[in-house]
Amino acid sequence: MLVIHASMPLDPEHREEALEHIRDLAETVREEEPGVLDYRATTDVNDPNVVRFFERYEDEQALAAHSQTDHYQAFAEALPGWLAGEPEVVRFDVDEMSELDL
Repeated sequence: MLVIHASMPLDPEHREEALEHIRDLAETVREEEPGVLDYRATTDVNDPNVVRFFERYEDEQALAAHSQTDHYQAFAEALPGWLAGEPEVVRFDVDEMSELDL
């Protein structure tokens, strides 16, 4: 399994437009892409102009397929106009996962 965590600082002037596109992207990815185990975007509790993505893919092929979809390509093309800084993207290669009791 692959896990991607991305943090993207949004320009406050473009925040609402970006969030609308991010909502649509996340919904489309979850509904249409096989091999995507989870795809979530949320705003940071300390800075509402930062959006964090949490993505889980079955394998490398699912991640590669995601980056080739029309909806992702359109998002990636528009993204630079919405940003207020450089995104941070981290990839985790995971061999196993288990739930924790809280």
